[in-house]
Amino acid sequence: MAKTARKAAWQRPGSPIGKKGPRKANAKYKRNMREPWSRDDVRQLRQLAKGNTPTGVISLKIGRTETAIRGKAQREGISLAPANRSPYNRRAKTTARRTAKRR
Repeated sequence: MAKTARKAAWQRPGSPIGKKGPRKANAKYKRNMREPWSRDDVRQLRQLAKGNTPTGVISLKIGRTETAIRGKAQREGISLAPANRSPYNRRAKTTARRTAKRR
């Protein structure tokens, strides 16, 4: 039997290394790197953030990375924190009150 030489990873068919263009055939977002934000993009970001949409979903809808979404939101003064969550320290206080009432 003849041994077949194994090709290096970058020489195998389907390898993204050394190719030009997008790395994945079905990228999660279109590459808008260094493309200026349009007014519609910022308007959509404000609307999605107001609706408590997760950052990952916003990035897929707008077509930019999560990091770009967070950066633009910070520069525009848009809060990405969910408005429907209680403060972090609130739950500990209520459980402490409940245990104090039971005694």
